[in-house]
Amino acid sequence: MQHALRLKNHPYVILAIICTGIFIASLDQTVIYGVMPDIMPDIRLSVFELDQAAWIVNGYLLGFTIAMPLMGRISDVYGHGLIFVLSLLIFLAGSVFVAISPNLEWMVGARIFQAIGGGAMVPIAMAIVADIFPQKNRAIALGVIGGVVEGGAALGPLYGGLFADYLDWRWIFWINIPISLIVIGFVFSLLGPGSRRVGRIDYIGGLLLAGSLALLSIALSHEWGQPDTVAHTVSYLVPAFLLFSLFILREIKLEEPLIELSMFKSVTYLSAGITNLFVGGALIMALVNVPLMSDTILGCSPLEGGLRLLRLTSMIAIGAVIGGFLCRRFGYRLPTILGLILSAVGFILLSSWNLDIADPEMTLHLIICGLGFGLVVAPLAAAAVDSVRIDRRGIGSSLSVMMRMLGMIIGLSALTSWGMGDFHG
Repeated sequence: MQHALRLKNHPYVILAIICTGIFIASLDQTVIYGVMPDIMPDIRLSVFELDQAAWIVNGYLLGFTIAMPLMGRISDVYGHGLIFVLSLLIFLAGSVFVAISPNLEWMVGARIFQAIGGGAMVPIAMAIVADIFPQKNRAIALGVIGGVVEGGAALGPLYGGLFADYLDWRWIFWINIPISLIVIGFVFSLLGPGSRRVGRIDYIGGLLLAGSLALLSIALSHEWGQPDTVAHTVSYLVPAFLLFSLFILREIKLEEPLIELSMFKSVTYLSAGITNLFVGGALIMALVNVPLMSDTILGCSPLEGGLRLLRLTSMIAIGAVIGGFLCRRFGYRLPTILGLILSAVGFILLSSWNLDIADPEMTLHLIICGLGFGLVVAPLAAAAVDSVRIDRRGIGSSLSVMMRMLGMIIGLSALTSWGMGDFHG
């Protein structure tokens, strides 16, 4: 019993447990990139319907984003450990629905449901870290979480490519069942449900915010250059704006709102959120373009495309851990600025690629870009967590991660719209 008690109180054991759950959710975020050519025929899509297939990716990003604020607030009230387990159960059920998908509509819906659980795990894990680690070690632990998230994303395309080459893409999602059940057992036995606090949850506000984010994403999904582009965009942007306006008005009036708008008075918190928005938009373009160029223009297999992207995404994972140590030593600002500079240099180098690109130039360019993205992960997460009250860590972490995912949705929507518009033009 004493041994079990020591395990329960050891923060790094708890960190390892929650990181396992985060890792499988992160794998599924990018695994689609490596198996899209295999999925499309099974759900009756042709190569000329790539804009529709993009919703398999965009749906996961959307699900990741829309549920984060509400799930984060629920975890603040009912306990971070309990809602982490609930999120993992939602992710497990969503994985089953994806595996049995017969068509595009089913798959997109299943991916959204799966991502609601997967997306909630990340900010709740950040809140758990803030609860169990002292502030001096918090940035390193958050860097580890960032490294696991990015490591899963890094291995996702390769992981998917292996399944596509040797088994079947549906097994990617079946394997989530036993892994999730094992993690749930360890979380209950070692972490427990967490502390429950007195407070109200604004479910209506959560639905208003989720609806506005969903409509915004759909508004940005149309191909630019088509005759009905403006009408399509306006028809979704207007209700998105109205829902968001109703959400803000509601938050101002409530004594216990879903989001305390006073959080954004903190320059540190606001800066972290805006930076996450732009980082997400830039990152998704790299994650999509590198394997897409390999699979189409360069004629490589899904496995080869995953291996090329791995050079960038693995450096994000490594950079996230390095950023945590730098943040502990130098604070938030220096590693963030250094990471943004390296990312910009990396994109300039990537923009010079042509059909003759080869190693070592290709690998060097991907390493520089990935390291830059990784360095900003821990300082931005630490800045967000440290800038909010203890009873708001779940929602504070959720909003920070949500801004990055929102940037990814906007970036992917813009990439798909402009790219397919040029393709059909």
